Amino acid sequence: MPADDLNAPLGQKKKAKRLQLPVKIPTAVAGVLGLVLAVFAGWALVASDPMGGEPSAVIALAPPSEGKPPASDTVAKIEAPVQAEAPAQGTVTIIDGTTGKRQEVQIAGAGAGSQTAGPAGGDVRLLESTRHGMIPKVGTDGRRPADVYARVQPSMAKSDVPRIAIVVSGLGVGAKLTADAIAKLPAPVTLAFTPYGPETANYVSKARESNHEILLQVAMEPFDYPDNDPGPQTLLTSLAFEQNVDRLYWMMSRFQGYVGISNYMGARFTSNEASFLPILKEVAKRGLIYFDDGASSRSLAAQISGATRLTFSKSDVAVDAVPTPTEIGKALSRLENVARSNGIAVGTLSALPISIDRVAQWAKTVESRGFILVPISVAAARSKSS
Repeated sequence: MPADDLNAPLGQKKKAKRLQLPVKIPTAVAGVLGLVLAVFAGWALVASDPMGGEPSAVIALAPPSEGKPPASDTVAKIEAPVQAEAPAQGTVTIIDGTTGKRQEVQIAGAGAGSQTAGPAGGDVRLLESTRHGMIPKVGTDGRRPADVYARVQPSMAKSDVPRIAIVVSGLGVGAKLTADAIAKLPAPVTLAFTPYGPETANYVSKARESNHEILLQVAMEPFDYPDNDPGPQTLLTSLAFEQNVDRLYWMMSRFQGYVGISNYMGARFTSNEASFLPILKEVAKRGLIYFDDGASSRSLAAQISGATRLTFSKSDVAVDAVPTPTEIGKALSRLENVARSNGIAVGTLSALPISIDRVAQWAKTVESRGFILVPISVAAARSKSS
């Protein structure tokens, strides 16, 4: 009889032993995870991936010298960071996914001798990179954006015919109003865009395709700020010069192709010489004109522009100060009188439906009354020469 039977209590059966695994479950899980990590580390050491995990797009690439399609195993990786630099350089870097070999490929139409398109149609030779994006500058050959982006026709240079320039402000935010201004107003009418619209760059491109000159409206501090707030990155008299210039660069980078900048509000800022003078110097340094909308009688733009050698123009008449058809008609008559007296006159109007329609109607007959419509660059050049 087995010894266990002798030692078991009478009338009871011996319980079966519980099965025990040779290795505990947590230890086994840890071992499996360690094996996975070891395999991954080994793969990372021996795998040939020159991109090192950087963002990339895989495309089929045909050899530049042949028209034949590439073999199925021929691919290239275009580095994602190149996209931002490509417009300025005119090339992209192609990296073979197998060998890691780099190759610079010229973008069609972006040769050194061509006018390379930048953001919103800007010439990359007149652009400078900043932390906010590309902003205008004078080219190495001395060309200014104010001259390159001007839309001046030979007939506009006639000194014996009174000339009228009109600037429409507040564009880029309202889609329909912006589209109407571009479509309804004749090409010599200058269009001023705020930097805040989500589609402003596209509208600027369309406006330039229609031969309109473009102004960038820069938000500046009004007297009742912050109750009346022009928008993000407003230039403020309470900020240091470096801070205001940084904000100016932000607004300058929103789109390209403009001949100059104009104030957007700004009665307090434009009356403060300590804050305003450095900004106008920066505008002149970058080869742009400055247009004062004439809304503030305390603006120092006219006085400061001479000291900064800035190409400058100012509005003579606010065409839709009272936005009714009758009053707009009277304002346009005053604008014609100023042009007869001075040889040139500048008017401003807001992007209101009634203003756009009334000026579009007036413009159809203005030449028959002995006037020529001109863009703002003509008026600014006249002010500088006089």
